[in-house]
Amino acid sequence: MEVKETTELVESGVAECLKQIDRKALSPLDLLPHTDIREKLVELVLAGVPDGLPPETATDLQRVKNSLNQEPVSHLNVVVFGGGTGLSTIIGGDSRAESWVNDPFQGLKALFPKTRSIVCITDDGGSTGELLKDLPLIALGDIRHVLLSSIQLARLQEYYSLTEIEAAQCVKILARVFNHRFSEKPTSNTKLLHDCGLIGDADTVLPAAIFGSLERIIHKLFVDPRLQVTLNRPHCLGNLILVSSIYEQIPAHFTNAALISEPDLIRQNIHRGIASLCTILGADEHAVMPCTYVPAELSLRYTNGVQVTGEHKSSEARRGYPVDTVLINFCAEPEVSDDVLGLIHNADIMIMAPGSLYSSLVPIFQVPKIAEAVKNNRKALKILVSNLWVQAGETDISIYNPERKFLLSDLLKAYERNIPGGTGGLFDKVLCLSLKDVPATVIQNYAVEGKIPIYLDRDEVREQGIIPLECGIYSRTALRDDGVIRHDPKQFALVVRTLWAIASTLPVPLVSGSRKSQVVDPKRKYLTSMQVPCLRYTKINEYLSGLRIELSRNSHKKVDAIKQTLREILWTHKDIPMEHLLFVKGIQCIADKKWKRNQNWDKVFSFYDPEDCMVKIRQDQFSSNVDFEIAFLVALGQGLLGNYAARKEIRPLVSGKSSLGKAYHLYLKPFSERVCYFSDEALARYLILARMVPDSSDATHFTRLVNGREGFTPPGLLMGLTYAWYLDNRFASHIEYKMAVMKIDPSDLIPEQVRMKSRRERLTVFFREMVFKH
Repeated sequence: MEVKETTELVESGVAECLKQIDRKALSPLDLLPHTDIREKLVELVLAGVPDGLPPETATDLQRVKNSLNQEPVSHLNVVVFGGGTGLSTIIGGDSRAESWVNDPFQGLKALFPKTRSIVCITDDGGSTGELLKDLPLIALGDIRHVLLSSIQLARLQEYYSLTEIEAAQCVKILARVFNHRFSEKPTSNTKLLHDCGLIGDADTVLPAAIFGSLERIIHKLFVDPRLQVTLNRPHCLGNLILVSSIYEQIPAHFTNAALISEPDLIRQNIHRGIASLCTILGADEHAVMPCTYVPAELSLRYTNGVQVTGEHKSSEARRGYPVDTVLINFCAEPEVSDDVLGLIHNADIMIMAPGSLYSSLVPIFQVPKIAEAVKNNRKALKILVSNLWVQAGETDISIYNPERKFLLSDLLKAYERNIPGGTGGLFDKVLCLSLKDVPATVIQNYAVEGKIPIYLDRDEVREQGIIPLECGIYSRTALRDDGVIRHDPKQFALVVRTLWAIASTLPVPLVSGSRKSQVVDPKRKYLTSMQVPCLRYTKINEYLSGLRIELSRNSHKKVDAIKQTLREILWTHKDIPMEHLLFVKGIQCIADKKWKRNQNWDKVFSFYDPEDCMVKIRQDQFSSNVDFEIAFLVALGQGLLGNYAARKEIRPLVSGKSSLGKAYHLYLKPFSERVCYFSDEALARYLILARMVPDSSDATHFTRLVNGREGFTPPGLLMGLTYAWYLDNRFASHIEYKMAVMKIDPSDLIPEQVRMKSRRERLTVFFREMVFKH
């Protein structure tokens, strides 16, 4: 039945309403779905009073709903942790979506105007990655994304005396300007202003202060020598506006090179630049705060021992193994601003936003002092929001049981393993999506795209000491109109208000379980070996400027194009130390007809020639960037061995008239004559892992027996192939096949396979520790 939401139904508050209901023999709450009272009340707020109830029961439930909806929350301090789309969506809607401008003043900021975000800064893809090539900054893409979503109607009205309609028009233009992208260098400041829509209707619709500020900030990109280089790359204009706002705070005589050597100067002004832009656009000056001002990068170590550096690269990796450990590497000692710690200390509500498991929340809480500060605030309501979908490469395989789907308990255990000190005190409730009203056809459509929901295993979650709350926090409109499932900012804000309203009313539940996963030592030393990205990029360019490129006469490739391809290869694979490049003086293209290398053992069309320190690549490999990348990386890996071999011999093994096989003999050059990346001890260790047998009477002599007509992978080729495989397993299917034995449980292997598995594991550790220095 329909029940009017009148003020007469509102009593003295949530507690009084629940007490009145509790006195009844049959509580109206028993008629609501779910078993947990929080879930019942959330369902009541989101779905309303069910139809068909007796009038008195419906009135009681409506009274409870009204009291929940009228709980005062505008004075509460809310802090949200995260990054990217998930954070932006719950704050105020996804500001990159075209439909966002239709309702830009929704989400947490609408009910909780004192909402602030603490944002992850390890993103290195897209426009953000391009900025890192040129400027000594932290990653700004997620900050820009959330900043736009944080604009508040009340502030636009207060600052610029706009009506609600005028404010909506203002935000529509700001979204167009900030989301504008260009792939070719703008010919002029005026042309860029026209292309992004700032000149046209915008100069009459935008308040003069906003228009003037944006015009000035964009103009700076063209006249500040430190920023001009950024216009040569494809970019999102919003990122450049944010960069320009930061550089407005830095005296012009400080060049980018000087800022690299004076990092404190730029870090001090990042906050000022962000705060200034927030205020101009109509957001709180502390609306968006980076978790640290020290540049950092993400590394994921998989259960097979491989470690991959770079958020963008790891997001595209398909290693086929679960992630074991998340590591954050900083350029210097990471520092947290007093403003960030103050926000956490004063927070009434803290929310861990949905997003990538390993590249959103974990990096934030690995910054020293942040997790501790959250745990020390014992008065705040603390909520973790689960992701909607399994994420390929991150949460598609459970570390505890690779044969089954990734469950919510796996998500919680991953946080427990990778956040120093564990998750105790970080959150005690987890919100997850209720799929009960989602048609099966929609789930099937997502499954076709490889997207599978993260399912709630309620009992296991409670065993971990966490209260699971299943809520319908998805957008019904998006589901109805577009058949898609995503978090709904309005619904989410209502859920948070409801949980706050009942937090002081309900007794603290007794949760039988406790966190049982291995907890990371809270004092674990973080890494500080990261090089400032733009400095690494400069060194890559310096190396390439002196690299010889020798092309065959009929090659269609140009030297500049090859060097640009190499530039992107070396930038993408951040695990390659610059020292590896010292062994390669150039690249030589060999015409197909002149390719004389013996291919009896492999189908690799490149090699490292220690005679002239050149990488030799067959001409047909230049026609595809992927083929060229594989060829180059294989040869680069081979080059680490340098001129280690004095000679190599294959001698037949004969018994009578029967051929038993071959003996491969490798003689090393004396250490004093050797040019090699490895020490004498490390080289011997590698050769043994390559199944070479050391001669007990001659330290420079190694052998290997090959049965009958069988082939084998010589040490040089194995070094190159494993090098390429370690960087990207899709580059060396031969090695991927060899390494597959590591996926098998030792109990299912015969003794020889157990030894093989151990050898593969030790080879992987060798490459991680000795080759890539992790």
